[in-house]
Amino acid sequence: MAHQHQAHGMHDARPIRHDAAHGASPTASPAHAAPSEAHASHQEHNRHAGHDPEAFRRRFWLALLLTIPVVAFSTMVQDWLGYSLDRVPGHDWVAPVLGTAVFLYGGPVFLRGGWQELRWRQPGMMLLISLAISVAFASSVAAEAGLAVHLDFWWELAALITVMLLGHWQEMRALGLTRGALAALAELLPDEAERIEDGEPRLVPIAALRTGDLVLVRPGARVPADGRVEEGQADFDESMLTGESRPVPRARGARAAAGTVALGSAVRVRIEAVGESTTLAGIQRLVAQAQASRSRTQAIADRAAAALFYVALGVGALTFAVWAALGDLDEAIVRAVTVLVIACPHALGLAIPLVIAISTEVSARSGILVKDRLALERMRNVDVVLFDKTGTLTEGRPAVIGIWAANGDDDALLRLAAAAEAASEHPLARAIVARAHEHSHAPLPAASHFVAPAGRGVRALVDGATIEVGGPRLLQERGVDPAVPRGQLDGWLDRGATVLYALRDGAPIGAFAIEDRVREESRHAVEELHRAGVRVAMITGDARNVAEAVARDLGIDEVFAEVLPEHKAEQVTSLQRRGLRVAMVGDGVNDAPALASADVGIAIGAGTDVAIESAGVVLASDDPRGVLGIIRLSRASYRKMVQNLIWATGYNLVAIPLAAGVLAGVGFVLPPALAAVFMSASTVIVAVNALLLRRLRLHEDTAPAPGRRALRHVHA
Repeated sequence: MAHQHQAHGMHDARPIRHDAAHGASPTASPAHAAPSEAHASHQEHNRHAGHDPEAFRRRFWLALLLTIPVVAFSTMVQDWLGYSLDRVPGHDWVAPVLGTAVFLYGGPVFLRGGWQELRWRQPGMMLLISLAISVAFASSVAAEAGLAVHLDFWWELAALITVMLLGHWQEMRALGLTRGALAALAELLPDEAERIEDGEPRLVPIAALRTGDLVLVRPGARVPADGRVEEGQADFDESMLTGESRPVPRARGARAAAGTVALGSAVRVRIEAVGESTTLAGIQRLVAQAQASRSRTQAIADRAAAALFYVALGVGALTFAVWAALGDLDEAIVRAVTVLVIACPHALGLAIPLVIAISTEVSARSGILVKDRLALERMRNVDVVLFDKTGTLTEGRPAVIGIWAANGDDDALLRLAAAAEAASEHPLARAIVARAHEHSHAPLPAASHFVAPAGRGVRALVDGATIEVGGPRLLQERGVDPAVPRGQLDGWLDRGATVLYALRDGAPIGAFAIEDRVREESRHAVEELHRAGVRVAMITGDARNVAEAVARDLGIDEVFAEVLPEHKAEQVTSLQRRGLRVAMVGDGVNDAPALASADVGIAIGAGTDVAIESAGVVLASDDPRGVLGIIRLSRASYRKMVQNLIWATGYNLVAIPLAAGVLAGVGFVLPPALAAVFMSASTVIVAVNALLLRRLRLHEDTAPAPGRRALRHVHA
């Protein structure tokens, strides 16, 4: 039966909370990407296709074992260290034979990569490595055959390939750790579920579950698919999806996401989504999409790597020409090869992809799902965050925020009203019942003869008395005054609260103020955004007095009130016309046009909202503090990208002239093998710097700080 309490000053016609993303479409697949994006993604995928870190580990160690005797039997190394192995039988063949083995065993992966870059017409790291080891090998073979000057690079060649295998192994290992986030998400689901059949639980494979099935989730077990709690109540560990460490209580009717863990007691869950339709599957798609997405900074790094190839080739040719003109052909070849070796942009090639991969992993573990890398990059420069009110800054469901009892006994009044409202499904009735359960674990008094006249509240017999709960219309029909002190009643009405009155046998006995309660996390979010130098605005369809009350409570800078959903995008545009970069935060349903219009669109809340196309970033939880986490991640990852680019390019600016022999006049020349070591060291530095992102804390555990009680601008 309809239960229509009259609301005072509440003009937003939307439902308080949308649990389904109407009109949401799945995340776009690579097949539907723009041709250039798909081509770039395909190239990025194939660049490391089949590169198993374990295989590179084995290749490195075997190449190292072969390289040690090659180095030991090198005449140059023997002269440096003052020893001789000339008495060893066959000593002249150790370096050529083992050096060739290292080239044939460890070199093909770089040769294939160089060929791919040549085919794609995108010269870079692999092509430079291929060129360096090919020139060194060809020169060494020609020298052994007496076809050219007696100049071999066997030990430098073996050392270069071994060092490059080490660097590539570490790169693949680092990237593999971040891609493990997808595997970890997949492992959150159990292999089997206990489906209720004929009243009894029966183990079935998770693939056998269908929408509408009822499953039993025991304490400590994971929910096998998305659904709603139909029987029982328990705390759920949702940290693997939302990053929230505290268990979340879920009772009858509450949503339970696949992969979350029931704690304390068993519940029965009615399945609503399986397979690719679950929250977990949506998160997996977003993580995969984010890891494959292209960054603006990555594009700069790619262009720099291509430019470096041409610079190295040009400098190498110039170096050879200069040294040859000076009459030293042997040194001309050595210097040219050294330039090619040290210019390998391995660090430059790793600088951005590793930061992207690690930032994606860090964000996913914290419940921040990045769909668009460019959106994340733009977040560091946002001037104002525009929050939708309902379900974002507020809980999205009515809650009792004030009680007045004529006899002073608030608890007794609450129990009587809750008993009368217990049979009603109206949200305001649910708020009173929920408040009663929060303050008392004892059963409510028994109620009978329940009726809910349309627009007049409810009436029931409780403890032998007729208890009625309703709005002002109920008082008018009974011809009684509210009896609530005028000051308290006006205070409730001024902030836009809905006021319900309770009567016993026709006489008023108390009243309740009910409103969409502000999240405690919202205060902390607003305060921290202010500290980060970001303005906070709020947009809502609610009446101005309701919006003002929430804004004063949170210390919000600017408010847009009484805005219809279809007009929210216009308010975003108005902020942008003032020169502000806007991040819009909404539930991803009615806010889709505004999310798409903003510089950064952020959809908040778990569930099917993870597939909202209009948002560039999705928060898996409803906690608005996640917005601050996005800003922290954006700023930190950008710093790491810039630091890595500066190091990778700055290193080459210094190293290439040294490799060319500019200090040969003062007796310093850089051997090709030492150049390989320096090049590998730069790669390690870049990788370690990127890995430091894992120490970034996106969420603070501190208690919410008091918000500023200042309302700057209100728009109606």
